[in-house]
Amino acid sequence: MYPIHIFKITLYSFLLILTSLNPNHSTAQEYPYKPIKLIIPFAPGGGNDAIGRLLAKNFSESLAQTVIVENRAGAGGRLGVESGVKSEPDGYTLTLISNSYAANPSLYVINFDPIIDITAIGLIAKTPLLIAVRQDLPVSNIQELLQHVKNNPQKLSYASSGLGGISHLATELFLKVAGVEMIHIPYKGTSPAMTDIVGGVTDLFFSTSGAAIPYLKAKKIKVLAVTTAKRSSAEPDIPTVAESGLPNYDVTVWYGLIGPKNLPVNIQQRLNRELNNALKDPRTIALFKTTGDESAPGTSAEFKSIIQQEITQWKRVVLASKIQVQ
Repeated sequence: MYPIHIFKITLYSFLLILTSLNPNHSTAQEYPYKPIKLIIPFAPGGGNDAIGRLLAKNFSESLAQTVIVENRAGAGGRLGVESGVKSEPDGYTLTLISNSYAANPSLYVINFDPIIDITAIGLIAKTPLLIAVRQDLPVSNIQELLQHVKNNPQKLSYASSGLGGISHLATELFLKVAGVEMIHIPYKGTSPAMTDIVGGVTDLFFSTSGAAIPYLKAKKIKVLAVTTAKRSSAEPDIPTVAESGLPNYDVTVWYGLIGPKNLPVNIQQRLNRELNNALKDPRTIALFKTTGDESAPGTSAEFKSIIQQEITQWKRVVLASKIQVQ
């Protein structure tokens, strides 16, 4: 007969083996015990980068652990996202995504399933696009713009921040809903696109709030509407497209956080909780107001539903507009 102390050791070892086989065996106290990497799949300086670095700062404080930002740009955000999606599901590699994540499956061949191969953590922020026109364009609202386009077929152009980007897709959806056509001039980013609107080279640009508002205040452009269903809290005097006569139009720019699939549930819940706490922080809310963004706390399930809806929406737009990218 075995001594009782040997039996206790054997039972303890057996329990250790069982818990090591459980992928969800981790407690909030154990995580995180080493630095976390946050992949931003775009170059420094843009909206994604600003949101990501703010989140990294907040997480570093609330998790009491270093969060290292890695800008991994290229291929419309696909390179960075794929790297994050295929990382170990241990909570130490997270990825910031935005609308392009939902549009890319309809534009490119991607090497992962955008729903099955991720763990949705939470939505971070929402913001409208601002429909900007050159200052001397003889229109002052959406209806006048549409009439001007109809009166000048194939003469007016619209800028975008890149082929297949959110400003391109949002404009194409707008034109389809309105039943008009304009000439597309893609740029390599928001900054050069805005420069040519200010300079009068192009006529229309669906711009991010942060890029458009300074020029609006300087009276170098006109802003006719915002693309969201509700008015922007940063510029409440600007009407929505829906209020301007196109009630079925609604486009929101969003930013969110994901991890790879099979992320332990307790880590997903911890990250969602810390994310929501950061988004309710008055400092975060105040900073977002300066850029036209709005905090968007919510559940992981709600965020996953948004991703699914957006994938379906942009697929329809890409097919209807026959958008092709190289």
